[in-house]
Amino acid sequence: MPQDSFHNECDRISQGVDGVQYERQRWAKTEGPMLAKLVELAHAAIADRDDFELTEEGASTDIKRFVLKVHSFRVVGVVMWLERGHAMINAEEVGRSKYALTPGAAISADFQHVDADWMARTLQELMARIQF
Repeated sequence: MPQDSFHNECDRISQGVDGVQYERQRWAKTEGPMLAKLVELAHAAIADRDDFELTEEGASTDIKRFVLKVHSFRVVGVVMWLERGHAMINAEEVGRSKYALTPGAAISADFQHVDADWMARTLQELMARIQF
């Protein structure tokens, strides 16, 4: 426990001295790798499908946006972010796509429960919203 107390005190001082820099470093150590893991799992979920592709488009540091392409056609957007320790993924309509989406809320899970199976189920649920 003394090590945790020491780190907590270091965090307190770092945040007090420069809150912006502290938040950047904290994000890089925690949320950054978590978001990278979400992206990795999404790509792995479709890796064996040569007809499917996720192309990053319009992403920022804390929100990753992809266009799901099928047979090189733009179909739907896939958005990933973190919110209070939860993985969040949603689908959205994208420009130059002829496909609509059934409205639906973002799918979330405590990040501890996010794995390859969760990602496959989540993408399946989002894909089920695509209207032809």
